[in-house]
Amino acid sequence: MSARQRSPCSTAGPDALSVIDNTAPAIKALCQDLGPGTLVVCEPTGGHETLLLAELAAAGIACHRADTLKVKAFLRSFGTLAKTDAIDARALARYAQERWQLLVPFALSQARQGELAALVARRKDLVDLKVAETNRLKAPGMAQVRASCKVVLRCLQGQIARIDAAIEALLAKSPSLARRIAVSRSLPGVGPRTAITLAAMMPELGSLTRRQAASLAGVAPHPRDSGTLKGYRKMRGGRTTIRPVLFMAALAASRAKGELRLFYQRLVQNGKKPIVAIAALMRKIVVILNARLRDQTQQQS
Repeated sequence: MSARQRSPCSTAGPDALSVIDNTAPAIKALCQDLGPGTLVVCEPTGGHETLLLAELAAAGIACHRADTLKVKAFLRSFGTLAKTDAIDARALARYAQERWQLLVPFALSQARQGELAALVARRKDLVDLKVAETNRLKAPGMAQVRASCKVVLRCLQGQIARIDAAIEALLAKSPSLARRIAVSRSLPGVGPRTAITLAAMMPELGSLTRRQAASLAGVAPHPRDSGTLKGYRKMRGGRTTIRPVLFMAALAASRAKGELRLFYQRLVQNGKKPIVAIAALMRKIVVILNARLRDQTQQQS
């Protein structure tokens, strides 16, 4: 299924296609036609899939939001280089039929999680714009250009403050989200922004295995070995918004008091490069948070 304004979807196998509107009534009608045990696989499309995920969760239908790179690699393995919405829909259906046992269902941890994700994404966009304008302000140039940069920076700062206030108001209305953030902040190095980002962008955290959590966060090292050659293992894949905040959390944890700092120092003393030790610390942070959130969920149930 491809979630856009009008969504081609395969409902009875890779060869059967239909097109539905990306609206709540159309998706609800589709949910009523889906049989028990159905798995819906969709792709991330810049937020257009949010309504689909919410309606599927309300209907109790399992859904997996696929990694676009994995689906593209799966499609190219058949020699298909063309791209259309119909080809994508068939590829997602075939991907689901062949890989369903390995796919992690998408979980909306609570009704307000989607709102938090939208606010966090918007805040990141504004911060990126602020960094760009700040860099332009530092560059030599005309006084009029610098004055324009200052006006834009004041506007961006005000908008960021408004988004922060909206996030705080949302968390005040959602005790479950607030608890998840509190659990994350209990780990040294994990500040409020990191905790909020993880709650928004990784709602599955707490329901995954340690390897799944590391892979979803994009901090799992992937081997590149061939015969006797042992290639350099790199972190690849995962959700692109998670790894930067985990990097900052790992830097903070490597300097704070506690077991994580000792873990980092032990790796460096054993000959690991500092950047490699930081990467290992990022992985350890997400694994620990996954375990703590899982324990909290079990205690509440």
